[in-house]
Parts: sequence; structure tokens; C-alpha cells
Amino acid sequence: MNRKEKIAFYLTPEKKARLERRCQEEGSRSLTGFIERAVDFYLDYLSANDAGLFLPASIKSYVDGRLGKMEDRLATLSFKQAVELDMLSGILADSYRFSEDDLRRRRAVSVKNVKRTNGRISFEQRVRESWEDDDPWQG
Repeated sequence: MNRKEKIAFYLTPEKKARLERRCQEEGSRSLTGFIERAVDFYLDYLSANDAGLFLPASIKSYVDGRLGKMEDRLATLSFKQAVELDMLSGILADSYRFSEDDLRRRRAVSVKNVKRTNGRISFEQRVRESWEDDDPWQG
């Protein structure tokens, strides 16, 4: 058994009563063991610097489940969006013959538009802009 050292500390009568009550509720055989486990927990908590490691299992399980559902939904939506984009790209590629230069300019314009709008592209807005522009490749 590890050698232990005795230390003294002071508590208010209310805190001592609360400590003893919790010790009994927990079913601990000794107040010393209860306090030692509490100190270990708190020291681990401080070392981890992440309260998330100490969430009750039920809360962690619930959060993990919700995040899992959200991840599945986002993956499904992303797949559907990729299919639609591939269909649109295929239709355009079959309908028009773009040169390498046209594709490079279109990519540059698209990157600029996505950055400018933070990815909130509106088809209607792009159509209105194209009505105003003489050259559709200039964005």
C-alpha cells in the first residue's frame, strides 16, 4: 500500500456536514477515501483543461447521438448536391464545347464570386448580373 501523509484542513460546519452527507450517499467506507477520490477527480479535471471529458455519460451519449444524426444528414445532403452538380456539369459539357482558356477564366470568376458572397450563390442574382454584363465570362 502507498504511504500516505496526514494533512489538516479547515471547513465550515455547513461544508463539513455536506461533505459527510455526500460521503454517506456515495456509500463510501471512509471520509478519507471519499475526499481522496474527490481530490483526484478535481486534479484530473484541471489537468485535462476540458470539462467535456467530465460530462455525465448520459449527456455525452445524447450529444454524440445528435451529432451523429447531424453528420449523417449533412453527408446525405452533400451526396445529393454532388449528384445534382454532376448532372448539371454533364449537361453543360455535352451542350457546349469550352476551351481550356474558357474553363480557366470561368474558375477564376467562380472563385471570386464565392468569396464575395461567402458561398451564398443565388441563381437569380447571377442571371441578373449576366443581363448587365456584355461578357458573361467576366462575372
